[in-house]
Amino acid sequence: MRADRLVAVLLLMQARVRVTAAQVAGELEISVATARRDLEALSTAGIPVYPQPGRNGGWQLIGGARTDLSGLTASEAQALFLLVGPAASIAPDAQAALRKLVRALPQTFREEAQAAAEAVVIDPARWGEHTKERPEVVRRLQDAVVRRVKVRLVYAGRGREQSERLVDPLGLVDKDDIWYLIAGTPKGQRTFRVERVVSAEVTGEGFERPADFDLTAAWNEVVEQMEGRRSGLTATVLMDERHLWVMQDRLGRHCEVIGTEGDRVRITVTAPTPLMIAQHLAGWGGSIEVLDPPSVQAELARLGTELAARYG
Repeated sequence: MRADRLVAVLLLMQARVRVTAAQVAGELEISVATARRDLEALSTAGIPVYPQPGRNGGWQLIGGARTDLSGLTASEAQALFLLVGPAASIAPDAQAALRKLVRALPQTFREEAQAAAEAVVIDPARWGEHTKERPEVVRRLQDAVVRRVKVRLVYAGRGREQSERLVDPLGLVDKDDIWYLIAGTPKGQRTFRVERVVSAEVTGEGFERPADFDLTAAWNEVVEQMEGRRSGLTATVLMDERHLWVMQDRLGRHCEVIGTEGDRVRITVTAPTPLMIAQHLAGWGGSIEVLDPPSVQAELARLGTELAARYG
């Protein structure tokens, strides 16, 4: 994320007095153009970072080699530590980094920043488990992402057919304990479900990460595409307003309110097929009314007939 990178640039400048865009790029493994934009962004934001022209020039923190990161506002410091704190609860290295960041903040911000960092604890282990380690393949892929080296994947698709491909690992996403790798391939950017990776060989061959690549934006595009495929059919449903929150909790963005009729609400429910919509709604029995389409009504009738035949 860019906010993380800007803090890293500041800490680097704190340690080195003066840096060039090329040095920042080398340390943070980004392009020189991206490093230059980050330095300019810090300067524009009011942080005393200025370019020094000349043969031995570069970018320097005015007023000496150290900074207390006073360019951060109190709310920005809280937001940063709310993000960093949960990671520190499960990673010793993150705990050490967090302590250093706290010391770098202005004194007036430290108490609230420390409280924000301690506000959330992440316990990834399920009940009955003492610890939960990241899968080895995830650690290997993460190392490749950081080092910017290509990976040779053996990947099993949905039909479990295996294929081998050489990819540029751009970033990893953990969504509800399922890991995804976003990578560059000869056919463009692709997303791989890590649990389907049969093997991952980290090569010594480097690659240039696209300067405009943003992992958050890339993942948002993946989510939109997936949700679009999951929302192929829409049904219109009437239900009691007092139970609406239950439906919304179960279906999330696939349930939308489009109107009211007295104490009932008119909603839309989306899913790829009539059967899948019917399966979502069957448990509500007569407390809901499906207005359309007929295909969903027919699937509900069929499910009702099957259940009555078996249990009636």
